[in-house]
Amino acid sequence: MKNVILLISAVLFSTLFYKQNIGLNLSLFTLLTILLLALKNRKLFKNKSSNFNIIGYFITGITVFLYKSDLTIIANIIAFFTLIGGVSEHKSSIYVQWLNGIYTAIVSAFSLYYDSLNIEVKHVKKVKINYVYWLKIIGIPATIILIFINLYRNGNPMFDELILKIDFSFINLHWMLFVLLGYYLFYNITHPIQIEPITSSDVSIKNDLEKDTLVTISTIKLKNEKQLGIVLMLSLNALIIFFLITDILHLSEIHSMLASQLSKQVHTGVNALIFSNILAIAIILYFFRGNLNFFKNNKELKKLTFVWIFLNLSVVIITAIKNIEYIVSFGLTYKRIGVLFFLTASSIGLITTFIKVSKIKNFWYLLRKNTQIAFVILLLSTTINWDKVIAYYNMNTADQIDLKYLINLSDNTTFLLKDYVENNRVDPKKILSINRKHHNYLKDLENNSWQEMVYDNLKIKK
Repeated sequence: MKNVILLISAVLFSTLFYKQNIGLNLSLFTLLTILLLALKNRKLFKNKSSNFNIIGYFITGITVFLYKSDLTIIANIIAFFTLIGGVSEHKSSIYVQWLNGIYTAIVSAFSLYYDSLNIEVKHVKKVKINYVYWLKIIGIPATIILIFINLYRNGNPMFDELILKIDFSFINLHWMLFVLLGYYLFYNITHPIQIEPITSSDVSIKNDLEKDTLVTISTIKLKNEKQLGIVLMLSLNALIIFFLITDILHLSEIHSMLASQLSKQVHTGVNALIFSNILAIAIILYFFRGNLNFFKNNKELKKLTFVWIFLNLSVVIITAIKNIEYIVSFGLTYKRIGVLFFLTASSIGLITTFIKVSKIKNFWYLLRKNTQIAFVILLLSTTINWDKVIAYYNMNTADQIDLKYLINLSDNTTFLLKDYVENNRVDPKKILSINRKHHNYLKDLENNSWQEMVYDNLKIKK
């Protein structure tokens, strides 16, 4: 019964993707994968981690249909590997789930086959296949039947005509190869495996930092390290306070800046922020890597560290204000949205570093939490049609509109641009480009097969 389900799924896979572009087919594949895993493993819905992975994967499947983009397709693929890796071991970290998901999808069948082969060699004497017997059973009758068919064709014109009418062109070898590929893929994902010893090691490693009792560190050495940390943190706090004062004073001038000047301010500020945040987290990880966390007289160092984290968050906020001012004056672009995402990620990194120090967590806690949060941000980002948001905001709110940039965005902007040129005075060359974009997109939608359908297909039908 299980093999029949896999075979049906494989035929559906080939039907969905053979000679088809991405569209509704990827959304249906998402549903098919979830249903297949649920049939294979009913315990899948009994833990929070698997439920989260299922919901995330399902969301990306919907967004691919609603507004197909590179972001939604990439997110769907990552969510697929996360779900498959989570089925193999839901307690593992998300980056280990990615590894297990990729490993399962590619080599699960081979791995299970060779494992079973090794078990057979160890425990059971392998039964030899009589290839000569099977060659006789299949080969001899087939050969004799072909000989008699040729004899009957020569003796009966009507029989010969019927044989000639038999058409095997309906057999599509490429389509059948897609079926085999689908069967292989579905077999793999319904038989998840783990990369060892990576998975078991990851599950065994906890988030809390433990005192190293095996290594004897003198109190004097800890005091010296604490004093070094205090001097360094005092110096860094003084420096960042001075930087913040000058940056806040500089904020009053951004309204009078040209686009090129404001762009330079934002991008140089972000580049500096990338390096400073990485360096800040590295320094904090160095001082709070071991037994200094458990040293009784480390309160001053912790307080100075918390102040430094707060001041770094202040730098993030000021950079965000500059970027928002840039957006208000000159509109949205993917780079400016990317800056906001990076600033969000920086803030989260600093906050998790604060928790690491205050709750005495280890490096693995930081890696796990920040990777999980990054994955959640990726999933949430797919729920927004960014091209449409950019076009709508720039055409209705921004002080300056770069129509050339909007035209070069994906087809998700097509209908908004068409409405805009019909209701506003626009350069004739831009009108021509937008009309061409609109015409080509409508043509693409009309040529879409049912597998390639997207939400806009339903809109043009209405």
